[in-house]
Amino acid sequence: MSQRNPPLLAVPGFQWLGLNIGIKDDTLDFGVVASERECTAAAVFTRNNFPGAPVIVGRELIADGRLQAIAVVSKNANVATGARGLEHARSLSRWVGKQLGLPETLVLPSSTGVIGVLLPIERIEQGCRQIRENLGVDTQSLERFARAIMTTDRWPKWFCTRVGPATLVGVAKGAGMIEPNMATMLSYFVTDAQLPAERLDSLLRNAVNRSFNRISIDSDTSTSDTVALLANGLSGPVDEVEFAEALNEGCTFLAKEIVRNGEGVTKTLELTVSGADSQEMAVRIGRSILNSPLVKTAFHGGDPNWGRIVMAVGKVFEHPVSLDDLEIRVPTDSGTLRINNALVNAGTVDLDLLRTRLQADEVQLEILVGNGNHQETFWGCDLSQEFVAENAFYTT
Repeated sequence: MSQRNPPLLAVPGFQWLGLNIGIKDDTLDFGVVASERECTAAAVFTRNNFPGAPVIVGRELIADGRLQAIAVVSKNANVATGARGLEHARSLSRWVGKQLGLPETLVLPSSTGVIGVLLPIERIEQGCRQIRENLGVDTQSLERFARAIMTTDRWPKWFCTRVGPATLVGVAKGAGMIEPNMATMLSYFVTDAQLPAERLDSLLRNAVNRSFNRISIDSDTSTSDTVALLANGLSGPVDEVEFAEALNEGCTFLAKEIVRNGEGVTKTLELTVSGADSQEMAVRIGRSILNSPLVKTAFHGGDPNWGRIVMAVGKVFEHPVSLDDLEIRVPTDSGTLRINNALVNAGTVDLDLLRTRLQADEVQLEILVGNGNHQETFWGCDLSQEFVAENAFYTT
């Protein structure tokens, strides 16, 4: 699999940089995006009970809906580092703010990487002194930022589009520790559209819920997740409905790219759960299927063992499904392959066709669970030997 990002677009009023400051190795590991003027802003963070120091500080800073810059340290998560970690996160905001001529309250800190290791704070302080001379408005600087926030990602991820007179750009990283609410992922959207902070917050939360909160690679909810949106207003007002559609499209694109770029991923799955009695029922069943190691390994091998999907639906104890109502649907070139109780009893399930479809790099499945009106779509992946190898020796 390889990246399939759209052409990069510069956003008026925003500057970017990506540097190596020696956090762990010689790859890019420090990124900054800054606006020439104060922005309305919104952010969504992880729900993990052990949030990283930057998340704790970020929640404080975003409370008034104003930001002007974001600083990202990769290769080190600054999580489970106590009072010193909080001090380091605040120092990052202060040092970046000083270089940009901003109060530290307008600089959102982020970190991603290994948990339980203190930041090499002297290197970071020295790195901050390089900010002014390396910031750029060009798309090359934007791409360097996208690469600087990566950890085990195989390629950088971005989304760019126009919304009336405005431009919207989103950048994301994420490859492992990926599960809704949210995942080990960072994503930053910037725009020159003019929108009030309270509307940004509503629009962002809705988009995140339908995208980043609908993906899974390994079922683990990270401690560092952050999605932020900054609007500097330089282009003036935009149609809010059009902006919401663009933001939803961007979040969905980046969420799917995170799954495609997952650690050890060789196949991706788009899963739709339909006919549910409630959104909660659809979500619980969808996550149960996506996160089942047995489903994921069968998917990896192209094994038509549809019984594992039945098992995953059945272990959602809060929402029992009748076997007579359960149907697995797989799109094919000649129509839809269906698997249900009646076809099984008649001995007419085409396992060879199912095997062929499951051997594709990208697979779509629909699971019908009843006659309800609720439907949810999710994106997941297989579980490969490469995933085990990647995570068995992550810190070495």
